[in-house]
Amino acid sequence: MDTVNKLTQAETACNLIRTEILDGQLLPGAKLNIKALESRLNVSLGAIREALSRLHAEGLVMAEAQRGYTVVPVSAEDLQDLTKTRVDIDALCLREAMQHGNIEWEARIVAAAHRMERLQDLPSAVEGGRTTSIWNEAHGEFHDALVSACPSVWLLRIRKLLYEQSERYRQLAVPLEGTHRDVRGEHRRLMDAVLGRDEARALKELHAHINATAAVILKSLKF
Repeated sequence: MDTVNKLTQAETACNLIRTEILDGQLLPGAKLNIKALESRLNVSLGAIREALSRLHAEGLVMAEAQRGYTVVPVSAEDLQDLTKTRVDIDALCLREAMQHGNIEWEARIVAAAHRMERLQDLPSAVEGGRTTSIWNEAHGEFHDALVSACPSVWLLRIRKLLYEQSERYRQLAVPLEGTHRDVRGEHRRLMDAVLGRDEARALKELHAHINATAAVILKSLKF
């Protein structure tokens, strides 16, 4: 197998396994059988090993001597630490984006918000009380758009890692009846503050939005 093909297979396997972890198909603590993954994903053993090594670096899987790889467990303490760190990093990225963003950046935010809201109205956006991958993707694009004008590659890279970890918790949470949370309103208020270049209000809305999600997850999950 040539090097390019091997790298392509590893990237494919990494993306597929990452998606299954973030969507909650591979549960926290689940044992990852390398041979089974090789057969199921139809890629080489080397590609699976490379993919798991990458996911280990991302903090999604853990390697234990003589025991192989498992999906990283979840805990209330980890979620609280993750949420605090995500708020801090997202705030840095958003502040930089608001200082450097131009009209194209604003247009990207508006377009992402429009797509997210339209998809939210479709029956296919929710299944069994959970948001589906089509809405999750649009939601991620909206949050990416908000910070896309941040000039720091490292800040954006760290932010992406934290966002993905947060999404894993969100997908594991059981939807709560009676939450009465206006997610659409939260997104609109955040967008309006960002487009209005009101930094204090934007950071306040961002903080409230992220922490509201964490609060629902903490109430839902039985750690």
